[in-house]
Formats: sequence, C-alpha cells, structure tokens
Amino acid sequence: MLHRSILGMTAILAFIALGSVLQAQPTPKPTVAALQAQINALREGQEKLQRDLDEIKTLLKERPARVESASIPKPVDLITVNVTGEPFKGSALARVAILEYSDFDCSYCATYATKIYPLLDHAYVQAGTVKYFFRDMPGHDHLNALFKARVARCAGDQDKFWEAHDLLFKDQRPFDATSLAAFAKSLGLDGAAFNTCISSDAYLEAINRSAMSAARMRIQGTPAFVIGTLSEDGTVLSSTKVMMGAESFDAFRTILDDLLKNKPSATPKAGTSN
Repeated sequence: MLHRSILGMTAILAFIALGSVLQAQPTPKPTVAALQAQINALREGQEKLQRDLDEIKTLLKERPARVESASIPKPVDLITVNVTGEPFKGSALARVAILEYSDFDCSYCATYATKIYPLLDHAYVQAGTVKYFFRDMPGHDHLNALFKARVARCAGDQDKFWEAHDLLFKDQRPFDATSLAAFAKSLGLDGAAFNTCISSDAYLEAINRSAMSAARMRIQGTPAFVIGTLSEDGTVLSSTKVMMGAESFDAFRTILDDLLKNKPSATPKAGTSN
C-alpha cells in the first residue's frame, strides 16, 4: 500500500546518499586489498540504509489504514524514454525494442535471465528484429545489487557487458576480492583497467539515473519491461505496454509479434553494443 510507494522513493534517495559516501572516499590503488575495502565499505553503507528503511516500515505500519486510492499506482499509460547510450543487444536498426529494468540480486530476475531471456534473445534479438536494452534498478533490500551493477558496467568498458550480465545472474553470490578477480579473469578482462573502474565512482550517477527513471514511470519492482517502438534514429522508445514480472516467453511473443506486424525491423542484422 502507501508505505511501499514511500519506500520506493526512499530507496532512490538511498542510492544517491550512497553515491556521496563512495565519492567521499579517496581513490585507492587498484589492489586486491583496496577492492576488498571497497566491497566492505559498500556493504556497510547499504546495511545502514537498510536499517533506516526498516524503521520507516515500522512507523508506516502503525499508521491508520488508508482507502484504496492510496494503493500503489500502476505504471504510466504512455511512456517515452530516451535510450541514447544505454547498453543494448541486437540490430542497431531494429525499431521494436524491450527495455528491461532489473536487479542483479533479484531471484525473479535471475529466473527470467536464465530461462526466458535466452529464448527471446534467440528468437528476436539475434534475428535482428528486436533491440534489447538493459537498465539497473538495484533494490534497497539487496545489499550487493548496486556493486554488481557497477561490475557489469565496468566490464562493459571492455565490451563484455552482456557476458558479465549472464554470469552475474547465473551466480548471485556476493563478491569478495578473490571472487571478483576470478570473475574478471573468466571474462578475459584487463585486470588493471577493471580494478581502476571498480575502485572509482564510475557509473554510479548513471545507475542512480536509471533507478530514478523507473520511479518516474511508477515502476516499483523487478524485473519490469517497457516494450514498444523506437524513433527512426533509434534514440527514443515509445511504449504503451509495461510488463511487470516475467510471465512467460509466450506473453512476450504475443506483444512483440503484434508490434512487428505494424513496424518491422529495418534490417535483419544482429549486433551488440555496450
């Protein structure tokens, strides 16, 4: 009800506050010890934010029940999103698109990423008819989600975003310095460049913007999918359909096939971008 809506807004502010904590830290040298300290500091900051959110939950539960109009609003009916620079997979010329909001620590997101997404990727993305975008929406109750979002984007600096995406959803255990180094090695990343990116505040602002865009559209859970058509230059996604949760491959297929009938891809050539 109402407390969920307020908590959603509070979570966005929490991400911004956490960004200030990270920015206040001096940039460490890209060593294993520095990375472990970064991970520990992030976890401690998020644990404090979680305690604050729990207190708000308790206060809200003590308030009188509100009328039905105070329930969580549905996503807006018409959505227009600027997707310039967002990580995408598929043909750059495809004009039907999916924009996913997701959380690398969300179990439902992992089920979608390992069961349904591969079917969509094979049937539409690799075929060049659908362009697939990804945006981060790390949950306030998932203590490692923000760090993992930064891990994926830092891997994207070396054109390995989607490979990192797949590994992060396949194994959702938290990182320590050793497992983070092994992760980078498994992707064939330049370890020094990757460590420098992780040790900085790179992409923190971009992840915050992503989460806030979801809040403006009243999207309050993951996974969520904005499905629609792109402008001719591919920079603006327009949609009247937001799917909350990954229902099934057939649910996606019904929507996509209908869109493709009216606005087919300009060319059936697949590709990727970070």
